[in-house]
Amino acid sequence: MMSMIGSEHFQSSRAARGAIILSGSLLVGLVLLSLVTLGLRAAGEPEALAQAAVDPEVIAAISITFGAAALAVGILALLGTPLAYLMSRTRNRTLPLVEALVDLPLILPHTVAGLLVYLLFMRSGPFGIVFGGLGLSFEDAFPGIVAAMLFVGIPYYVGAARDGFAKVPIELEEVARTLGAGPGSTFLRIALPLAGRECLSGAVVAWGRAVGEFAAVVMVAYHPLVISTLIYTRFTQYGLADTVAIAVVFLLVCGAVLFGLRRAALFLWRPDAPV
Repeated sequence: MMSMIGSEHFQSSRAARGAIILSGSLLVGLVLLSLVTLGLRAAGEPEALAQAAVDPEVIAAISITFGAAALAVGILALLGTPLAYLMSRTRNRTLPLVEALVDLPLILPHTVAGLLVYLLFMRSGPFGIVFGGLGLSFEDAFPGIVAAMLFVGIPYYVGAARDGFAKVPIELEEVARTLGAGPGSTFLRIALPLAGRECLSGAVVAWGRAVGEFAAVVMVAYHPLVISTLIYTRFTQYGLADTVAIAVVFLLVCGAVLFGLRRAALFLWRPDAPV
């Protein structure tokens, strides 16, 4: 009798495991199939692929995209990390409002997000006037790209960092303070290292989100061209052949960078590593 029950349980476990693997494989397969389709299309015109790989405009667009996204994430980390820590330690009536504001870019259409950023940073906007007095322009300029990427990346970084800080036992910080550590020292030496993996993971996701942004960037700064804008422009002007080639080059570079960042996150904050 026990053996029959054990056999039924084993078969049920195998069936559940098979269903989980199948459902997950469908999502992974969807991404993989799209990449294979793109690769096969590009392989049919190797000349266009080779030309795209050395095209100065493509190289410049990728460099601008990566640079603007990295700068946006750097500003996010500087401003968003203290905010995330404060949100993880705050329990009052204003917290839901702050969380809603932080998460708002998640549900906004990208064009609306771009419109909000444009209204803030246009020459006659609140920030545009202030920064304009310092000689900094955002319309059709690199700072405008950074501002748009920063806005859409807020919930990705702050949300991940907040979850990381929430996992840090507050008792550890209290012990550090009883031993004479100040709030700043406790944050830098206790909370931040323990939440470092989530912060880094959030930074990687925010960077990827910023790299892939199109509509919000176009609303603020069509020029200089980021890679998404360049691909759209080439598609409208030259059709699929040139566009597919650029997309393949970008995916290879972006995939390598994203894989390296993910590996770095695992290496720097291993679960068994001392903090």
